[in-house]
Order: sequence, then structure tokens, then C-alpha cells
Amino acid sequence: MKIWMNGNLVDQSDAKVSVFDHGVLYGDGVFEGIRVYGGRIFQCTAHLDRLFESASLIRLEIAYSAEQLEEAMVDCVEANSLESGYIRLVVTRGPGTLGLDPFKCPQPNVFIIADQLKMYDEEMYQNGMAIILADTVRVSPSMIPSKVKSLNYLNNILAKIEAVDAGVSEAMMLNAAGQVSECTGDNIFLVRDGKVITPPLAASVLPGITRNVVMHLAQRLGYEVRQEAFGIDTVYAADECFLTGTGAEVIAVTSVDGNVMGDGNVGPVTQTLLHAFRALTETDEQIPYDS
Repeated sequence: MKIWMNGNLVDQSDAKVSVFDHGVLYGDGVFEGIRVYGGRIFQCTAHLDRLFESASLIRLEIAYSAEQLEEAMVDCVEANSLESGYIRLVVTRGPGTLGLDPFKCPQPNVFIIADQLKMYDEEMYQNGMAIILADTVRVSPSMIPSKVKSLNYLNNILAKIEAVDAGVSEAMMLNAAGQVSECTGDNIFLVRDGKVITPPLAASVLPGITRNVVMHLAQRLGYEVRQEAFGIDTVYAADECFLTGTGAEVIAVTSVDGNVMGDGNVGPVTQTLLHAFRALTETDEQIPYDS
């Protein structure tokens, strides 16, 4: 495997960062997870817009332009003969002192991994998935801005551990106000009376690229789309529930904490949006990133 690192394609064994890198020491950095479909980088512009916004919010200077990073991703995909798969684009603060001061890290590291990805079996897209409600609460935007897709995922990891312990693939998280926020790696949507509903960004929600795409697709298909806060009881009463994410795409939730959603099958709105999403992946259309 070839890794793009700080301007060069290197062998995987030579792709290394210092133990003094603040990305390693403190989780100080940002990243993007991006899909490749048919050799095309999916929603490349939106992902790069979010990367630069995340970096700006933590005052992390990226030494490359968006155009240069796009070219680097293309080079990395081609070097690894990747037709369909996943890109991980990472910017760390870089090596510095053992203290927290980020301004003592003179040179951030940028690296790109292009590899295969398989999140869920196709059977799960046909039959839906079970999830749980995690005890772990989402970090408040007043602590860390939800818009920052940072390298520090410990909050999500703790909730993921709860899911693994429960024998399911995902866990839904509430925010400090007791409102539904998102899952450990995916945004969440409900369908009720034909309306598509998702928590607003103010509910400690990462502005997911797939979330944004699905909202645009739903509106294009004539569904009313709402961003509104809701609690777990609203989830239990919904007609359908589905998750969106770079890896997950659009996948139905058929039970939450053992409570069956709707009739226990993948709902018609979820099916329609999954088909529309997969059709979009076969095109070069760029959906504007609404952060």
C-alpha cells in the first residue's frame, strides 16, 4: 500500500509520525473519511470544505490548498488501484513539546490513506439493524464545537463499547439536555407521517456529509425535511428510523433497545432514500455543503 504523506507517496512501512506529534499525544488534529465509488471521490468538495472549517475552528494551519489535497487524494487512489473504497485524510498538529501549547508545533503532518472498506453486509441493508441507547452522553458544543471532526473520538468510542457489549453495531447518544443527538459514527433520521426528521446541529450533532446529501435528496423527492430536537420517546413512536454516514451510507434501524420500529421491516422512505443515494454515487454531482 502507498500512503500520501506530506507531499510524497511512500510505502506503508515508511508512513510514520513522531511520538511527539500532538495528534498522538492529545488527539489534536482533524480528519475526513471519504468514499470512492467507481474511481471517483464522492462529494470531494464538501469534505474538503468541512476539513478546512474544522481546522480553522481549532486554529490549525493546513499547508496545502484544497486543490492540492484533491490532487493528492486522486494520486493516492490511483497508486493503490482503488476502484471503490475509502479515503482517510488526516491533519495532525505535528510534533512539538510535551506541553499542551499547540503553537509549539511548527509543522503539522498531513497524510492520506486509500484502502478498502466494508461496514455492513448487504443483508443488513435489506433487513435493518438493531441499536441501543448509550449511557454515554455526547460532548456539548460549548465544550468542543460539534463542527470539528477531530482526532479525539474517545466520547464516541465509549458509546461504541456499550454497543459492542450489547451485541449490536451502533449506539444512539443523547446530549446533555436529554435530546437525541447522533450515533457513534452516524447521523440519525426519523420518518413520521411521511416527514423526514433529524436533530439540528445545535443538538451536539456533527454536520455529516451524507446527512447533508440525504436531506437534499429527500427534498428533491418531495419529502418535507425538518431539523428539530426530539427525545427518545419520539424515536420509539416513529414510523421509520435510519442512519447516515460515509461508511454506512443509508441504513435502516429496525429496533432500538429491543423496541421494534414500525412494523420491524425496512420502511419505504428509507428504501427510497437508499436507492437515491446509491444512484447519486454513480454521478459526479456535488451537493453543496450546508454547515
